[in-house]
Amino acid sequence: MATVQPADNGAPQAGSAGTVTEQFRAIRDTLLTHRLDIEAARADFAWPEFEHFNFASDWFDPLAEGNDDPALWIIEGDGSEQVWSFDQLRRRSNQVANLLRGAGVRRGSRVMVMLGNRVELWETMLAGIRLGAVLLPTTVQLGPKDLEDRAVRGEADFVVAAAEDAVKFDDVDREVVRVVIDVPVSSAAAVGEGAGVGEGSVSYADSAAESDEFEVDGLTRADELLLLYFTSGTTSKAKMVAHTHTSYPVGHLSSMYWMGLEPGDRHLNIASPGWAKHAWSNFFTPWVAGACVVIVNYARFDAAELMDVMDRVGVTSFCAPPTVWRMLIQADLSTLKTPPQKALGAGEPLNPEVIAIVERAWGVSIRDGFGQTETTLQIGNPPGHAMKPGAMGVAMPGYDPVLIDPATGEETAEGEICLRIDPRPLGLTIGYWGDEARTAEAFIDGVYHTGDVATKDEDGVYTYVGRADDVFKASDYRLSPFELESVLIEHEAVAEAAVVPSPDPLRLAVPKAYVVLRGGFEPTAETAEDILRFCRENLAPYKRIRRIEFADLPKTISGKIRRVELRARERELHGDSGSVPSAGAMVGSGGAGSAGTAGAAGASTVDGGDSRDAEPGVREWADTDFPSLKG
Repeated sequence: MATVQPADNGAPQAGSAGTVTEQFRAIRDTLLTHRLDIEAARADFAWPEFEHFNFASDWFDPLAEGNDDPALWIIEGDGSEQVWSFDQLRRRSNQVANLLRGAGVRRGSRVMVMLGNRVELWETMLAGIRLGAVLLPTTVQLGPKDLEDRAVRGEADFVVAAAEDAVKFDDVDREVVRVVIDVPVSSAAAVGEGAGVGEGSVSYADSAAESDEFEVDGLTRADELLLLYFTSGTTSKAKMVAHTHTSYPVGHLSSMYWMGLEPGDRHLNIASPGWAKHAWSNFFTPWVAGACVVIVNYARFDAAELMDVMDRVGVTSFCAPPTVWRMLIQADLSTLKTPPQKALGAGEPLNPEVIAIVERAWGVSIRDGFGQTETTLQIGNPPGHAMKPGAMGVAMPGYDPVLIDPATGEETAEGEICLRIDPRPLGLTIGYWGDEARTAEAFIDGVYHTGDVATKDEDGVYTYVGRADDVFKASDYRLSPFELESVLIEHEAVAEAAVVPSPDPLRLAVPKAYVVLRGGFEPTAETAEDILRFCRENLAPYKRIRRIEFADLPKTISGKIRRVELRARERELHGDSGSVPSAGAMVGSGGAGSAGTAGAAGASTVDGGDSRDAEPGVREWADTDFPSLKG
């Protein structure tokens, strides 16, 4: 049954032709028409200037009503699966919206959505948007301390969570009404003592008894706050990124263009709920295009099983972070009989070698793109655009990036990626909630500062260099970790790598690689020597990796490498100047090793006789430890 709208909800907006739904569809269809012609797309595109817009009622409902095409397809680790049509999700989200309204959720209420990849997540997101609530997507991996930080700073009023996660709020110092999934009754007392759902909790299952019609309480202003996303905190405490009812829902037109999604596509994206990329690729962008969201849940990643599911489901578009792509290329890619026509990388830049391996096996190029929690897709390689190896692409329709030299503030061919904000791109955050200082800093000098560094060639193609705080100097040369990691990953033994500056008394710093090995390779001196030699042969002398350690990489819970931790660890191992090793470190002629590796190359003791124990499990070697690499 149809969602009941206010009488004037479909009225044309001032200075425009047609309803907001018709305007949005026309702009989307323009991008679809020019999906293989970026120049035409940029020339014909303009962000809509909506006064009112609600993604659920103004876009999803007209798309979904009477539409039995699949909108969401979830495959579990045990092989079971379920498919929901657009119309089913429309009706179910109406029921959930009615339940939440009965529980006290009003326009502006803050609702934490703490759910894994299960249908209730999509129902709740749509329901919250309908209601005009402010949604705080939250990963289920958080413990009570992080939850309290988010609940307090985000001023949460409600949380929708499974019973096993709702119990975590027992230790959160904020009163939050819990809407609990997997509890079959509405009475918290009937759940039993110690269940942790809390007094006054609401059973999500009661939504089944609600009407599948929903009457909105008025028009939703386009600039109303909709989302508060916590950044993953690679270098600092998580910020609250604020988005409106248009900045993400409408702003992801640029993401759709990069992905190349079309109506009827079946799009599989590997991402964890609670982070912005999940909203990008598992919620807004596919449904803007009219595509089906495909979810594969697994306890442990298995490349062969994933490709089997992709074949069976008929996945036409696949997006994954670099970690997944690196694991995939270790498997036999030829087992996927019908590869996706669209392959995408996101989260961090992909190394050219990974792209080349997939292209040889599947006949499709992995297209990189650049965006942030703060924005939609800014720069990318869209379908039909000739890719430059290693480049992240060109400016997307609606975005006008410029590279700024941080030292001079002048435009340059290599510098910080900034966005011109006159006119302001619709997909850009309105700022960091509750943090005026950080917001002002991000928008200083009349541009938005991304904090990322890139180069731009004469054809307008951008190549990623690194985070501004990851790029470092060695012997007075500026080095990009990404560039060095791209060479490392080409070695047959390297599954994943992160490069950071390691303090050195002569060069200020030298590049050090933290390496995760592929199966079948051991963390030995011989492996270290071979990788260092490979780097020596494939990098200019000033770029050479000088130290190497085999270790797991610290990551945020959204999967981004925390190089800030690795840099701090290097200071502990080698001292701030590289001349004074910290107590407990075992440093030889440039190398550090655990007591268990003494006698191996690079594992000599400090000053030839200090037997202090090193950090357990450390395996560091330097090029100076190997005679064949000296000079």
